[in-house]
Amino acid sequence: MTESKQGAQASAYERAGVSIDAGHRAVHLMKGAVARTHTPNVLGGLGGFGGLFRAAFGHMEDPVLVASTDGVGTKTKVAVRTGRFGGLGGDIVNHCVNDILVQGARPLFFLDYVAMGKLSPERVAEVVTGAAQACEALGVALLGGETAEMPGVYVDGELDIVGTIVGVVDRPALITGARIEAGDTVIALPSSGLHTNGFSLARMALDDLDWNEARDDLNGQTLADLLPVPHRSYLPAFDALQAAGVDVRGMAHITGGGLIDNPPRVFPDGIGMQVDTGSWTVPPVFELIVARAGVERQEAFRALNMGVGFLFILPAAQGQAALDALRAAGEQPWVIGQMTAGQGVTFTGAV
Repeated sequence: MTESKQGAQASAYERAGVSIDAGHRAVHLMKGAVARTHTPNVLGGLGGFGGLFRAAFGHMEDPVLVASTDGVGTKTKVAVRTGRFGGLGGDIVNHCVNDILVQGARPLFFLDYVAMGKLSPERVAEVVTGAAQACEALGVALLGGETAEMPGVYVDGELDIVGTIVGVVDRPALITGARIEAGDTVIALPSSGLHTNGFSLARMALDDLDWNEARDDLNGQTLADLLPVPHRSYLPAFDALQAAGVDVRGMAHITGGGLIDNPPRVFPDGIGMQVDTGSWTVPPVFELIVARAGVERQEAFRALNMGVGFLFILPAAQGQAALDALRAAGEQPWVIGQMTAGQGVTFTGAV
């Protein structure tokens, strides 16, 4: 093909709304951050058709791979409104890591998908760099990903983000919840905010407010500061419990479905959970959303995490040791309830 025809073809593609050069620039901007996540098990670098990861699990007796895929939902629209995109990368990495942590799996590698109607290399690089920083903090390899420019599918200025995580756990150490018993203690760790769920409700409730206003009912903070705060990881907390010899029998990541729908996913038959709503103070941003949306408290505990990010279920006799280990690791844990005979989640106190 002649040079003039190549140029004509490229310009035609750009007239259709897709810039190959913008995609190359995005890769160039994020390349260093991604490279810093690569562990010795990663073979090759960015640019291949597939990421290569050497499956060497050393001491494991019966390694089991655990995988999960998720997105950040309409939190992307919060990023657009506030102009803060870097946190979305941490959101998706930590969300996925927490999901496989519930089964006791340690993350190995992560892949991302970022799509826009019109590609902004700087914006994509900001998101992926945020993901790379979250991966680096947890020792996870950002193995690869996809940047897609799809005019006509995504609204200009908007974006979509999806992540996939693959981890590993030795089968004898797999945590399924099957050993949970009535009387077991439930320890909670706080969320850092809405995490990656409930933003459709939040935006409906808060859309007409000034997000840059320091509000008394938010302890002087602004919505523009609070809503984009990234989803946090609970892997270091689990590591602290393991190092202390605590018998973690079950875990729950409090995402969409809140405290009502998520914990029962790991309960054995005939076992339920009693949650004391007086054991913690619901953060002001959730109370503001609930008040302005006019939702019942029961619905709020299903749509939002209400300040609770993760649960550990363990023998009551180890409750204090677990609290001590978590506090020594810099966490702020509390006993949120206990396991009971029955099913589902019930609440004591004002719901």
